[in-house]
Amino acid sequence: MIELEMNSLEETTALALELGRRAEAGMVITLDGDLGAGKTTFTQSFAKGLGVTRHVNSPTFTIMKVYTGRLPLYHMDVYRLEGSGDDIGLEEYLNGEGVAVVEWSELIADSLPPERLAITITRTGDDSRRFELTPIGERYITLCEGLKS
Repeated sequence: MIELEMNSLEETTALALELGRRAEAGMVITLDGDLGAGKTTFTQSFAKGLGVTRHVNSPTFTIMKVYTGRLPLYHMDVYRLEGSGDDIGLEEYLNGEGVAVVEWSELIADSLPPERLAITITRTGDDSRRFELTPIGERYITLCEGLKS
């Protein structure tokens, strides 16, 4: 696990942009943390790193939004699913040609692929956050190499 302290929105943005630039097809990034931790804000910058030019917002009521960049971004908010990820066909996106970012992933833990980058965000101040990145699988270890520690 890699623990990173981000003391400003700019630092959080830089981390997300870098991960977006490094992301590859088929990757799954999970984001967990309390309401207001910054999951959607992180995803917005991650999307920019993927070359997405559209505004990214929370898919809370639609469950998933797809954005086009150098790779497709499958942005999922599974807050309302709790345990039913298999029932609605998320697996085709979790193993798709783009990058899946899943907010509230702990609610569909049994539906997630065994290899992924699990990120937990903890709010430590108005603009500061602690990021715990757990790369599960070699490609995710490579994705995280060289990040600010």
